[in-house]
Amino acid sequence: MPATTRIIYQPYARGQRPGQAVVCRDEMEGRRRAEKAMAAGSIEGAHVVRVRVDEDAGDYGEPEFLLSLGQVPTPA
Repeated sequence: MPATTRIIYQPYARGQRPGQAVVCRDEMEGRRRAEKAMAAGSIEGAHVVRVRVDEDAGDYGEPEFLLSLGQVPTPA
């Protein structure tokens, strides 16, 4: 299977603890999820990233940060 692009919404709870990551259909869905959760006060921050994945080989590319909201860890 060839590499595919994944959009991932990563929420962060109090203390910048990562919550459950969610694979999104597209960038707009990731943005909507992050903005909605921030507006509701259910998270302290969120990242939305794009990453290339080859699941058969177990290879993951470097994430491209598309959106960062609120209190989030600094990307390495």
